[in-house]
Amino acid sequence: MHSLRKYLYSILETSAGKRRGASLVFNLTLSSIITLNALAIVLHTVPEYNRRFARLFYDFELFSVIFFTAEYWLRVWVCVENEKYHHPFWGRLKYVFSTAAIIDFLAIFPFYFSLFATDLAIVRILRLFRIFRLFRISRYSHAFRMIQSVVSDKKEELILSTTLVVFMLIIVSSVMYYVEHTAQPDQFSSIPATMWWGVTAMTTVGYGDIHPITPLGKLLGGISAIAGIGLFALPTGILVSGFNEHIRNRKGHNRRVCPHCGKEI
Repeated sequence: MHSLRKYLYSILETSAGKRRGASLVFNLTLSSIITLNALAIVLHTVPEYNRRFARLFYDFELFSVIFFTAEYWLRVWVCVENEKYHHPFWGRLKYVFSTAAIIDFLAIFPFYFSLFATDLAIVRILRLFRIFRLFRISRYSHAFRMIQSVVSDKKEELILSTTLVVFMLIIVSSVMYYVEHTAQPDQFSSIPATMWWGVTAMTTVGYGDIHPITPLGKLLGGISAIAGIGLFALPTGILVSGFNEHIRNRKGHNRRVCPHCGKEI
């Protein structure tokens, strides 16, 4: 039994880039099912396709849930092969509350709950949780793992830049409210309502449903748009820097040097 568990663990938990044989086949199959689930979720909302292929959608979802459920419980069973979860009970309990396991659970739980739900509104909300199946693909892709690593490495800088954006949004929206409220009490009815204008202005989307009409308001709107370009560029620059560092480190790690002449092999 231990040898079987160890073998299944090697199939389920082999890291990206090191998969061979059964592990590679399993992960390619699982990635394909997740991708097809994403396509099914999208096409299910098209009325014509929903009418014509309702049975096919349901059968595929049932197959997917059974597959994901079996995989989930197998992962719970084999997780003790990992040193982090070596204890038979507490280790498995710790694994169940890990981020990866929670995402796996959220991908299957709504289906079972909807079987007993009678409120259609609840069923519709639960269908939204099917989107969690997409997050599972990050476990099987090196690219997604790299994104997670970069975000984790740069989280302090990203939090700081996001905080600056939020502060700027609050300041701009507050000033605009006091500038435009008298002229447009319905549009700029409160600071929270004005924040919608602040978001569209700072991201330079400019839907046009709310816009300033006073000269001072227009001036503030222009300044907000220019400031927004710079502020929203900060997270982009941080992520680009993180990707460059990650790629350089990976190349340095894979770099092989001749011990005799010191030249790169």
